[in-house]
Amino acid sequence: MLSTPVVFVIDQDNALRSSLAALIRASGWRAETFASAREFLARPSAVVPSCLVLDVTPPDVNGLDLQKRIAVERPDLPVIFIAGSADVQTGVRAMKAGAFEFLVKPFDDAVLAGVIEAALERSRRTLEHQSKLQSLRESYDSLTPREREVMVLVVSGLLNKQVGGELGISEITVKAHRGQVMRKMNAPSLPALVTMVARLGVPTPVTADLVWA
Repeated sequence: MLSTPVVFVIDQDNALRSSLAALIRASGWRAETFASAREFLARPSAVVPSCLVLDVTPPDVNGLDLQKRIAVERPDLPVIFIAGSADVQTGVRAMKAGAFEFLVKPFDDAVLAGVIEAALERSRRTLEHQSKLQSLRESYDSLTPREREVMVLVVSGLLNKQVGGELGISEITVKAHRGQVMRKMNAPSLPALVTMVARLGVPTPVTADLVWA
């Protein structure tokens, strides 16, 4: 896996692409430039912190449409728009749609470098979150159907005895399953397990009174 952050640039202006690439490399990041959105979309997704510096009017697609697609397919890729004029309406639409920043040419190199650095940090945090969530999903997938049933009832606040009553098994069996759940989920405590289940979006029954076992 590559470790150096990558900054993608889409702009049909060859001179500007070269200038931005030089700035990006001078800042210690990798630069990959594209003359069109189609070229960029053909490149496999990066698995390192990355961001996209995007001309608001690429030659082959609408920049705002591309932004929407990236938001769905590559949520870890912040988009920094650059525009040739102060198009306030487009800038507002881009920011409302989740653009990281909207800069108007000409802009100061230091300003762009600062924006890129902040965007890469957001990308890093997003990738870290996705990695942790994937690890949680793998742990959840390792549970048996019975262990999942026990886990859901335990995090809903039921005592071991109550869980056993719900599932028609002994309290000792519940304790054994509960121990396996804690081990497989790498949960150091019940509150931690509750947080994990919430992050996974696993539905849990609503109980009138939560009683921690």
